[in-house]
Amino acid sequence: MTKKKWIIGALAALVVIILGAIAAPYLFIGAPAEGLIKMRKGGTIESISDSVQSNVDVSYGKRVGAMLKLMRAKVENREGAFRITKGMSPLMAARYIKNGAQSGVRFTFNNVRTLDEWTDRWGETFMDGPDDMRKALKDSTVCAKYGKTPQTMACLLMPDTYEFYWNISPERMLDRMFDYYNEFWNDERKAKAQKLGLTPDEVATIASIVEEETSKADERGKVARLYLNRYHQGMRLQADPTVKFAIGDFSIKRITVPMTQINSPYNTYRVNGLPPGPIRLPEKSTIDAVLDAPQHDFLYMCARSDFSGYHDFTRDYAAHLENAHRYQTALNTKGIK
Repeated sequence: MTKKKWIIGALAALVVIILGAIAAPYLFIGAPAEGLIKMRKGGTIESISDSVQSNVDVSYGKRVGAMLKLMRAKVENREGAFRITKGMSPLMAARYIKNGAQSGVRFTFNNVRTLDEWTDRWGETFMDGPDDMRKALKDSTVCAKYGKTPQTMACLLMPDTYEFYWNISPERMLDRMFDYYNEFWNDERKAKAQKLGLTPDEVATIASIVEEETSKADERGKVARLYLNRYHQGMRLQADPTVKFAIGDFSIKRITVPMTQINSPYNTYRVNGLPPGPIRLPEKSTIDAVLDAPQHDFLYMCARSDFSGYHDFTRDYAAHLENAHRYQTALNTKGIK
C-alpha cells in the first residue's frame, strides 16, 4: 500500500508539474513590452491576437488569443484602446479585453499653427479620421455651441497634454476641450482680460501673434505690451506674422512692402484692430504673458541685427527706422531675401 500510495503521489505530482508547465506561460510569463491594442466593433479573437502579436510579441499574442477562446469571450462589440503593460500575464490581458476596460490615450499638442495641422494630429491619434473633426471645426453651428466662430475655434484648443479614450467622437472631444478652456479661464484671468479691455479670445489672438513674433519666452510680455499699446492707441498692429498667415507661408524670412498689401482680414498692415482669430494655437504661458504684460510705452520694435532672436524697442519712429535699417543691412549681408 505504501508503494502504491507513493506511485499515486508521484503521478499526481507529475500531473501537477505538467499542468503547471502548460499553464505557466499563460499565468506567469508576462508581456515582454508595453503595447496599445486598438479594436473596432466587429473584431474577432483572431484579429485581437494578431494586433497583440504586432504591437507586443508574437508568442504572447497567441497566448492572449488562446485565453480569450478558453473564456469564450464575446469581443464583437468591443471598441477602444486597451493598454497591455510590461509584465502583464496573458490571462490578465484577456480578462482586461473581455471586460472592455478601455485605456486612455495621451494626446499632446504644442507648437501648432493651423487648425488643419491640429486636425491631422487628431486623426493620427484617435479612431475617427480627421475629416469629421475638420468638418466640425468649420461648422458655424458647432462653433456657436462653444461661443466661437470657425475663426476663433483655435482659442478652444489650448496646447497641453490630455488623455481621452481612443474612440472619442469629435463632438465629445470638443466638449472636453471646452471644459478645459473654462477651467483655464478662471475668474482671475477673466478679470485681467477685462482690465485690458479684451475678451479671452482677443487675448489669445494677441498671444498667437506674440508667439510668432518672438521665440524668447522672457521677451513675450514686453512684445505683448507693445501690441497692447498700439491697440489701445488705435494704431494698426502691423505685425509681420499676420502677413505670413495671410499669405499662408510661415517660411518667409523677409516681409516686403508688396506683401503688406495683401487683401486679407488677417493682414494687420491693412486692417484696424485685431484679426478675426488666432494665427496659431497659443501656449497657456503666452496667454499669461499677455495678461501680465509689464508696463512700458514702446510702440515700435525690430529684430536685432545680431540675429539673437531678441528685438530692439523704441517709442520714437526715427529711432525705429535706424534699427530697421541696421537689421535690413544685416539681412543683405547674409543674402537673406
